[in-house]
Amino acid sequence: MKVLVDTCIWSQVLRHKNPNLELTKKMEDLINDGRVSIVGPIRQELLSGISDIKQFNQLKELLFSFEDVPLEAKHFLKAAEFTNICRSKGIQGSTTDFLICAVAYLENLMIFTTDNDFENYKKYLPIKLIK
Repeated sequence: MKVLVDTCIWSQVLRHKNPNLELTKKMEDLINDGRVSIVGPIRQELLSGISDIKQFNQLKELLFSFEDVPLEAKHFLKAAEFTNICRSKGIQGSTTDFLICAVAYLENLMIFTTDNDFENYKKYLPIKLIK
């Protein structure tokens, strides 16, 4: 099964001076198996805030190696639905988080994240997380 990798994982593996070795190994395994997917908002979050143009361009080029799930209206509609479901249960989240949930659900992807908010979403949304 393909995996939608959240910003926190990419950042930990690619941008930290001392990356988490366990996460790096999992990411390497997913890459070697050709299972990694990304969406535009995650790409944007990763590239935002990099002031060094050389570093920006290197990361931009590296990210082109990974399959981009094309976003369609159905993804945004499902994200809004998921937002409303969670809010009705008292759970808040970011627009991007709910878009990730929607894309993962509609495209039958697992989500690779260390963001604990996704554990809360999973209580009410039909998403699959990698541990």
